[in-house]
Amino acid sequence: MRLDTGPSLIAADEPPAFEEIAGGTRRPVLLVCDHASRLIPRALRSLGLPEAATWRHIAWDIGAAELTRALARRLEVPAVLACYSRLVIDCNRRLEDPTSIVAECDGQIVPGNLGLAGEQRAQRAREFFEPYHRAIDAALERMVDGAQVPVLVSIHSFTPILGGKARPWHCGVLWDRDPRLALPVIESLRGESGLVVGDNEPYSGRHPEGYTVDAHAQRRGWPHLCIEVRQDLIEEPSGVEQWAERLVRVLVPLLDQAELYRAADVPCQGGGA
Repeated sequence: MRLDTGPSLIAADEPPAFEEIAGGTRRPVLLVCDHASRLIPRALRSLGLPEAATWRHIAWDIGAAELTRALARRLEVPAVLACYSRLVIDCNRRLEDPTSIVAECDGQIVPGNLGLAGEQRAQRAREFFEPYHRAIDAALERMVDGAQVPVLVSIHSFTPILGGKARPWHCGVLWDRDPRLALPVIESLRGESGLVVGDNEPYSGRHPEGYTVDAHAQRRGWPHLCIEVRQDLIEEPSGVEQWAERLVRVLVPLLDQAELYRAADVPCQGGGA
């Protein structure tokens, strides 16, 4: 039996752990955004960080939430977005992963994450991580219809410079063993003049760190896609619109193929970034 101790970290006037966009029923596709928000609940006192630090890439995927919403509108599909900063708890990391709740990130110490007791970590998992992933599971299960299974599309963004090193890619597609969406998307994007597209860059889909795509799609053999867009390209509304239009052009012909919505014969193993 689980015993909860202390009041909730989320006040009554603060957002819930996740945001759901109803979308439509045109396609059995779900968009997710693990790092949509820089918000830290008041109870955690900004994790001891100056406000400027919470605007950095360490706290959220800049532009990813807006891109997810724009894609949901254009594709007429639902979406689930995490409502709190990855510094509270990273919804794209397994709970046992050391980077689930980081004490330091890209040179920034996070004082409020230092020396957390087991119950403090467990409470963050209960209040932020678990509700978000239950919402994803529930949304996906609603789309299962006989042999038809849904497609999961995960939207992320990455900082243009990390550790003093510039990253040349405009976007990247992360994948492991299921090429059904990843390879056609890479090919289509690389067909656009001047666009530098990473194949498992700037992160790899073939390492065990990522959680969401693996837990909700890869393990089941369900079709999926993880897209990373460089943050400087989508930090303004005009960039979000440009990338939403580009991705819709690429995705619609693929998502309109009925044969896509089938589980793979051999479930995929691994993780995304």
